Amino acid sequence: MAGKSSYGYFDITLKQRTQISTSLVRFTFSGPDVHHMATYAPDQRIKLFFPDGDASLEALSEIARQAGPDWYSQYRALDERIRPPMRTYTIRALRAQDAEVDIEFVLHGDTGPASRWATRAQPGDSLGMIAPVNDSEAEPAGFEWRPPQGMRRLLLVADETAVPAACGILESLQASGHWPQVDAFFEVPAAGDAQPLGDDIPQAHVNVQWLNRDRQAEGQGDHGDHAHGDLLIQAVRALDLSQEIHELQSSPDEGSDSQDDVEDRLFWVLGAPDDGAPFYAWIAAESKVARSIRQYLVKECGLPKANVSSMGYWREGKVLG
Repeated sequence: MAGKSSYGYFDITLKQRTQISTSLVRFTFSGPDVHHMATYAPDQRIKLFFPDGDASLEALSEIARQAGPDWYSQYRALDERIRPPMRTYTIRALRAQDAEVDIEFVLHGDTGPASRWATRAQPGDSLGMIAPVNDSEAEPAGFEWRPPQGMRRLLLVADETAVPAACGILESLQASGHWPQVDAFFEVPAAGDAQPLGDDIPQAHVNVQWLNRDRQAEGQGDHGDHAHGDLLIQAVRALDLSQEIHELQSSPDEGSDSQDDVEDRLFWVLGAPDDGAPFYAWIAAESKVARSIRQYLVKECGLPKANVSSMGYWREGKVLG
């Protein structure tokens, strides 16, 4: 990164571990500088660094504090044997006055440094975090939730990696007191991953569907798991968007997306609706799933690209920090 950055480095220590569903655990962290941390949107992205094998947080801490905005190139220059693995997560909640920040992890076994750490983590364990700082003069960054002010209907699509951000979006709408018509599709590994969203969410305005992949395949008589993302794609395709399509009067876009879904990057295409736009879609899931849903909405339904933000939070079979 060149120039000013709205992010800084934080030493954090696990304070509390809370299992909130079958596959999701919430970690509450504290640290000496967390009261200087900031979050600008419910999908605020941060970087976490994990001690793993010979990898240590000490070299990273030194680099981050001395190099400032240019920390990443020096981090990448570290010998990979001692370079701590980095992964991207979402701030679930920040209580800066109490120097506490919540991050939620999906548990999927001993399959990588993040899940391995989360499976075994106990209070007192330490991590490194790159997160926004509240006294930065730089433009706030690291979030994509930018809905139009005139939004009357919202489509939220998330797999388990994006459920923390999507639940935060619902909470932000609740806090604002402005409820558009919301269709929220959340795909999770198991039935036990459905979470209560609060009694204050108006059922007349909000349709939340928890789609668990381990349920019996309906009408097929077997008990095989659904492929990742299939339930999200099916739910979106079953949604009636005829009024929005008619109102926005867009023709199907025959051109290609501005970003190809190639192996070394995530699919990440953002909309930029004007404030008077009546409809907005926020999609975050596995990269190919996010691309498929966006292509359906834009190319098949004819919704304007500006009204659809679609983010690949991860890529199946690839490690992308």
